[in-house]
Amino acid sequence: MPGRPSARPSANSRVSRKSSVQTLHSHTSAAARISSPTAVIPDEGPSSALRIQIASVLGDAQRTTAGHRKLATNLRKIQESCCYETTHQPSKNGRDDFEEDDFNVEIARCVIRLMVVKKSEGVGDRIVRFLGLFLRHATEKDAALVPDFDGEETQSFPETPSTRLTSHVLSILLPLLASKEKTVRYRATQLVSHIINSLDSIDDEYYHLLKMGLLKRLRDKEATVRVQAVLGLGRLAGNEGEGDRADVESDDDDASGLLMKLLEVLQNDPSADVRRSLLLNLPLTPSTLPYLLERARDLDPATRRALYSRLLPALGDFRHLSLSMREKLLRWGLRDRDENVRKATARLFQERWIEDCAGPRTTSSEATPGETSPPSIEGLFELLERVDVVNSGVENGVALEAMKEFWGGRPDYRDAVTFEDPFWDQLSAESVFMARSFNDFCQQAGDDKYESLVEEKMPEVTKLAFILQRYTNSLVDNLHRIATICEGEEEETVEQEFIVEQLLHIAKTLDYSDEVGRRKMFALLRETLAIADLPDEITKLVVDVLRDVCGIENAGEREFCGVVLEAVAEVHDTISADDTTAGNEDESFHSALSELSDSTPTNGEDHGRKEEVDETKAIKEIMVNMKCLHIAQCMLQNVEGNLQQNVHLVTMLNNLVVPAVRSHEAPIRERGLLCLGLCCLLDKTLAEENLSLFLHCFNKGHDTLQITAIHVLSDILTTHPSLLVTTDESVVQKSIFKIFAKATKASHAPDVQSAATTALCKLMLTTVIREEELLKQLVICYFNPATKDNVGVRQALTYFLPVYCHSRRENMERMQKVAVGTVHALIDVGEALDEEEEMVGMGVVASMLVDWTDARNLVVQDSTSVRWEESGRKEVKTVNGDIHLDLAESLLEKIMSHGCPKDERKILVTMLSKLHVMSNSSQEKLRAVYGLVTEAIDNKIAYDATSRNTLNKLHAVLSKIIGEAGASRDNRDEDGLTVMEQGGVDAPAPELGEKTIMEMGEDEDVTEMKDSLLEELLDDEDENL
Repeated sequence: MPGRPSARPSANSRVSRKSSVQTLHSHTSAAARISSPTAVIPDEGPSSALRIQIASVLGDAQRTTAGHRKLATNLRKIQESCCYETTHQPSKNGRDDFEEDDFNVEIARCVIRLMVVKKSEGVGDRIVRFLGLFLRHATEKDAALVPDFDGEETQSFPETPSTRLTSHVLSILLPLLASKEKTVRYRATQLVSHIINSLDSIDDEYYHLLKMGLLKRLRDKEATVRVQAVLGLGRLAGNEGEGDRADVESDDDDASGLLMKLLEVLQNDPSADVRRSLLLNLPLTPSTLPYLLERARDLDPATRRALYSRLLPALGDFRHLSLSMREKLLRWGLRDRDENVRKATARLFQERWIEDCAGPRTTSSEATPGETSPPSIEGLFELLERVDVVNSGVENGVALEAMKEFWGGRPDYRDAVTFEDPFWDQLSAESVFMARSFNDFCQQAGDDKYESLVEEKMPEVTKLAFILQRYTNSLVDNLHRIATICEGEEEETVEQEFIVEQLLHIAKTLDYSDEVGRRKMFALLRETLAIADLPDEITKLVVDVLRDVCGIENAGEREFCGVVLEAVAEVHDTISADDTTAGNEDESFHSALSELSDSTPTNGEDHGRKEEVDETKAIKEIMVNMKCLHIAQCMLQNVEGNLQQNVHLVTMLNNLVVPAVRSHEAPIRERGLLCLGLCCLLDKTLAEENLSLFLHCFNKGHDTLQITAIHVLSDILTTHPSLLVTTDESVVQKSIFKIFAKATKASHAPDVQSAATTALCKLMLTTVIREEELLKQLVICYFNPATKDNVGVRQALTYFLPVYCHSRRENMERMQKVAVGTVHALIDVGEALDEEEEMVGMGVVASMLVDWTDARNLVVQDSTSVRWEESGRKEVKTVNGDIHLDLAESLLEKIMSHGCPKDERKILVTMLSKLHVMSNSSQEKLRAVYGLVTEAIDNKIAYDATSRNTLNKLHAVLSKIIGEAGASRDNRDEDGLTVMEQGGVDAPAPELGEKTIMEMGEDEDVTEMKDSLLEELLDDEDENL
């Protein structure tokens, strides 16, 4: 208890004192006295009735927070009896004999007692809360007693007993803010911050002193102290930001400086608790809002969750945020790695943001907390408009994820939404996206209830086909109008394109068992695909839907290819149609010229017009060929059959893809190369014939072409892994390995290096490539400082290296083989660095290499380490540790070589100290490593004491394991001879499993089991005789 009780305290009082704070005369253990903070408590003087009353109130307050309000009222009565003159007779307990100073001294005495209460003691927090509650209650009571006082109209506050008590307490706490004891600093800072947050006003005399004291605590080494400091400074910053607008010249710079310091702490403090406290206590102003929303990318999941669950709901109407910030908050929250953050973001979207759009148009003060408005489809449209579904509703956009969470969390909107005929007659970007997201949610939920909702609310195939036809025709008409008349107004068609795309997404999920609807949709898609001006994204979706309409069987695939190639031919015919039109225009032009006078100079104009027409014709031809190749690419991405067995694909390859690859126009050649790569996935022979072409494209092409070649090569090798075996190993295979080794080096462009690294990681994870030198190159690339700015490379290798090594024993053995060479290469890389460049320490590299070769980390153990119980459950036995023995052998051989530098030798010896040697390893390898260690010690290759100790320790471990193995083998031989001598030559030897069980028992049990076994053997011998 903070206050010292009377000479005869009650039992409850004694118990509470023991559980909270030890007094100076209490008996504690030596360890407790040493660990407890040393606080110099002044002479308290003799006990008094006032002290007993105040101590009794605080003693009750420290037990529980349930009765704090009543206790604050009781303590206020004590204060009033000391501070104000009473008209009634003096009380029997002598309460009226004390003055205001006596009351303040007693409260201050309890505050000093509070300073030594450790953070782990809950009584300290309860007393702090009670003191803040009492000071606020007393201040309100004193303000009510002051006649005609209005705090908003005056700048000076009247002096009352409560203000004098607050000033007295703060005068005691201010010096304690800089105490050497962390507990005292914590409690002093906590109480000061709580007082600041509890009161509406503080004396100007202490205002700046408190601010300076708390600012110093922002740099405290204890995170708990910094948390309490920011709680108080957050309130001061908020008050300064509000009050200083009236006096800009005096304090505005000071307030701005305080806010900037707090924002700096918010961004850079290493403690997540400090950042979270600032996030929730800083004032919400236009200047601080960007820094607060920045915490959506905080490293701490709890801080990110606090932003979405507490700060953003309290922010008010989300429409005050910018459009880009709304999209970022949704994307960051819904794609967060922490599940709780994703749930908080989903609740924010489906509960708070929809209420801002669909709720009643009332102020925040008039709205009822927790009240949910009835479903409003118009409000949902506005919400989708506020998140810009035209841009965020595309593929990989966040709007679809947000609506998936919305439909899952708002069943009232699922029941209220309807899609009648008027809805489809006037589609907007928001309405069609709502329909598409509702359809996707119900289709992907996998619940019969949701499937019935789709059948009930969504249109059938035939009706949707007519709707799609109407909006597609409108889009094409607008595209033609813009191309011929109103150039520069392309933005008008963006929303129409989005509507058609969403309708096609809905069409992909429909059931085409209805033949009438299937034929209508088939005819519409066939006609739409032949439109040359159709945007690429719509073309891709049309091909995808057409593939579903044709069916998944082989006949459907052949029909699909034939229809698509017919559309390609029609699109390509637009070139000749344009040539005919241009020829007619030229004829009319020349006929008009013939009527003119011969003296008119028309040769120059005629030549210029001809060049312009030829240039326009060439551009048009390139665009049409690009469109044809794009349609073919979309078709090839939806085909799985054999290329040679499909005559349509062979025709397309010969008449479209091959000429495109041979074209002199770079865009056509690159897209043709991509289509040829897709064709190679369908035919192994074609892939084998064109491998050299893709290798040539990488060696001679620019960055974009190199990336395309790498993607095509990786896809071909993944689809046809036998190509690396059947091809000429001296030419093609070496060339493939060479381009991957070349592309993963830092000298290449970052995009090329990232693409090559990702592709090589995938090929090695699928065991298509097993080349050790490429694995070594990846490890060097991971630690090379030249790749520190290439996030794609570092992220891919961070995932790949541990997964590759821990997934297969063969992969771990390859890592063991390249570990020594990797260390040598990285040491050379470190020596070649400039002074400004930094590289990760070789000790870290050694630790990671040892971890990647530790057989205990294997996820899939080998057959020698796994056995199956009778119940079918897998049990992993002791892991075979031969890999670390092989690594130790390689390290020792390198250490004892003559060309090994001293620094490298030290790193290799460090790796030896981290190896895990297991007793069940191969005896031959144990003896081989033991011999190398002995040789290394005899040759004195270790120059420092640490290296010598490492070798001696490894020598002792190996000696012990080999000795135990030899002793176990000798015991096994002796036991076998004893049994044979007593049981006869033909007596059966005990099984190995029984022998192992006997050796694991106690001595007495072993003797009994051996005797019983001998008796059985002798009985069998007698029966045979």
